[in-house]
Order: sequence, then C-alpha cells, then structure tokens
Amino acid sequence: MLEKFNRMTLLQDFYGRLLTPRQQRFFELYYDQNLSLGEIAEEYQISRQAVYDLLRRTEKSLEDYESRLGLVAKFEQDREKLQEALSWLRTLPRDQETEPAIRRVNRILYDIIGLEEEGESTPPTAEGNITATND
Repeated sequence: MLEKFNRMTLLQDFYGRLLTPRQQRFFELYYDQNLSLGEIAEEYQISRQAVYDLLRRTEKSLEDYESRLGLVAKFEQDREKLQEALSWLRTLPRDQETEPAIRRVNRILYDIIGLEEEGESTPPTAEGNITATND
C-alpha cells in the first residue's frame, strides 16, 4: 500500500497539473490530507462509490501520462545514476590534492539528488547507496 501511495504522489508531482481541478482536489484530499472516501463523499455530498471511481480514473490518468511521457522513469533512472556516481566517488583515493575536488563534487551530487550530505542526517546504506528522506 505504501508503495502505491509513494508512486501516486510521485506521479502527481510530475503530472498533477494535467488533471482536472476536481481530480486534483480529490487526489489532494485522499493522498495528501489522508481523508477517507466517506469523508470526501460527505464533504462533496456524493456517494462513496463516486469518490472511489473518480480516484481510480485519476490514478489511471496519471499512469497513462507516465506510460506516454516516461518522466518519472527518467527521473528514477537519473537518480540511480547519481547515486552510483556518489558510490564511485567514495572509492577514490583521498589526499590533500584531491580532497577539495572530491568534497565539491560530492556536495553537488547530493544537491542534485536532493538529500542531506553524508554525515549530516542521511547515512549510506550497506550497499553504498543513499537512503531517501522526504522526497
């Protein structure tokens, strides 16, 4: 369930503006504000089934946009490549001459990925990759 939630919110980040205002609002209420189908139905004076159907159509629309445009897939591929670059950066020998350049490149990669630098609050995982925080 959490995986679906994360995927939907990521799709919404990329394609949310392509949805109708009503789809955007219901999506926000359900996914962002964590309202139940019944709560949304009561607020809009429609059936719970109508809310369910609208959310499913919204999810399908978001998935359709992704299948056509592939922006989320590209984003995830780029992020993996950046994480791999960080892993390789950790393997470089460090001395007085290379340390400033390695630190600068490390900072740039962390900025691009949108994570805290290692040692601040996001430690690398056992595989050498970085764990995400509030993406």
